[in-house]
This record gives sequence, structure tokens and C-alpha cells, in this order.
Amino acid sequence: MKKIAVVILNYNGVEHLKKHLNNVLRHSAPYDVIVADNCSTDQSVEYINSVDGVKIIQNYENIGFAGGYNEALKQIEGQYEFYFLLNSDVEVSPNFLIPLVKTMEDRKIGACQPKVNALLKPNFFEHAGASGGFIDRNYYPFCRGRIFDHVEEDKGQYESESYVTWTSGAAMLIRSEAFHSVGGFDRSFFAHMEEIDLCIRLGHKGFKFKVVPTSKVFHLGGGTLPYLSAQKVYLNFRNNLFLITKNHKGWLFPMLFKRMTLDGIAAYKFLFEGKVSFFWKVFLAHMALYQNFGSLYKKRKAQLKNSDTILRYEGNILINYYLEKRKTFSVLDKRKLNQ
Repeated sequence: MKKIAVVILNYNGVEHLKKHLNNVLRHSAPYDVIVADNCSTDQSVEYINSVDGVKIIQNYENIGFAGGYNEALKQIEGQYEFYFLLNSDVEVSPNFLIPLVKTMEDRKIGACQPKVNALLKPNFFEHAGASGGFIDRNYYPFCRGRIFDHVEEDKGQYESESYVTWTSGAAMLIRSEAFHSVGGFDRSFFAHMEEIDLCIRLGHKGFKFKVVPTSKVFHLGGGTLPYLSAQKVYLNFRNNLFLITKNHKGWLFPMLFKRMTLDGIAAYKFLFEGKVSFFWKVFLAHMALYQNFGSLYKKRKAQLKNSDTILRYEGNILINYYLEKRKTFSVLDKRKLNQ
């Protein structure tokens, strides 16, 4: 079995590949680099085939981040000890894999991530992962270096390794055996928060997760779907409800009622700001929960049987951020991390 496959999922991202693929090849040696193409309609396949040293897996259609990785990794299952999942719009640093591989010597660690900074503003963290991800008691995700839309300047404040709740799908080293043991990503998510769901499911099985800031990458972000996209709003609201339904260990319906009420407040905030399409997308996200509740509940019953407790921030990040004006991870009460 080989040690690592660096696997880049691509959909119509030929320009990103032209900018970053050779950088990944240079700094990933001696490990294999594989591009999983999600049935691109641009010149991606032609370009990938023109680059020496890159393997290609072609999916039969665009089945999203979750489905695309699942189908591609099925084809190399059993061949590698680890997968390094990497977005096509990421620039890696020299020797970025070395500290990550060292961390994975601890068999309790299911996955780890590098520190993720912004490609266009390298002195700032990037929204998708920053220096490690958490969820609060209401399942709102946030990071060391990013809470909601507030992204911090990287001044070295999060250089220590830390256990986290989830690792970023933009750049994640994960045990292949662990990935396949839970069926990989949940395809019903399509894109967004599927890595949080995956980490929580593995956390229920006793795995832990770490951020390793001595490894560093730079992420463009929004390369496939812009951050201010109405479709991204839909996926984030919908998938957060999917996440809760599948993974909340306490009383489910009170938790869903609370979250959907908070979603409603957010929707009317969008409406008052003139973002009518965002308001509508929140409504559609709730409709999607009703439509998929049966299948999600079946997954819940299977996943929560004999499950371990996951790392979670037991505070309320909404109150911390909006009422107490605590907009950085460094000023949160760390005693509320249930580790």
C-alpha cells in the first residue's frame, strides 16, 4: 500500500489547474497526485492529460464535492494509507505534508489540516477552515481565525497545534480506512459542510481531529461557487439542518425548532437588507429538510448507535459574536470547549 494520494477534485477549473497544479506536483513528491474530474465541460481534461506525473480519474457527471470524491476514491480504495483532499484553487507550501504525516502517527487522529490562509491576502486567514474548525452548541460552525464573516489577520496567534471538531475539505489529510469505514462523504449534501458531517460521524466512532499550523496552504476560496452566491446560502442553511438531523445526540425536535427559528430571523434580516433571493433560499432549505427528513432520520439511527461524544464549544457563538462583540476565537471562553 502506498502512503499518500493527493487528490484534487475539479469541475470546470482549468484556470485554477493551470495556476496551481504544477506547484502541487513539485511540493507533493514523492507521493501520487490525482485529479478527479467531475465531468468538466471546459478544457480541464485536455490540460490534465498534458501534465506529466498527474493521474486522472473521470467521473461520469458533476455529482458535487461529496459525490465526486466518493466516486473517485472508490476507484483507489485499498491502494493508499492516506488521502490528502485538496481544492483546485489552493497553492501549497514546500514540505507541507511532512508535519501532517507526523501528526497522523497518532492512530487516534482521523484527519488533520494545515493552516489555511487567503491566497489574495496571504496575511489573513481564509474563510474555509482557517486554523481549525469547531461547532457551537447550536451547530454553528466557526474557526480559529474566522467567526461568521469576520476573518482575522494572521499575526501568529494560532500557531499551536490544536484538537478541533472538523478539518477543512479544502485541504485535509484523512485516513483512507476511516473515510471508507463510514461510507465517505454524504452525497445528499452535494457541497458545503460535508466535511463537517464526515468529521462528526468519525468523531462518534472515537476519532479525533487536529490542525497543524506548521503546515500552510493558501486558498483562493469561492473558486467554484462565489461566497455571496444565493445557491451557497441555500446549501449552507440546508446542509446545517441535515447535519443536525443526522448527528445531534440530544432531543432532536427541540434542537431543530430552535435552529429553524434562528434561520427565520436570519431570513428576515436578509429581506430587510434587500436580499430577496437569500430570503427565498432559506425557505427552500427548510422545505428540503422536510422532503429529506425520512432518509436523514434513518442515517441518524445508524450513526448515533453506541456513539462517542464529539469535541464541541458549549457556548452560544451567536450571543458571543453579536451581543458580546467577541469576534475572534482568542477571546472566547475556552472552558466551554468540552475537551
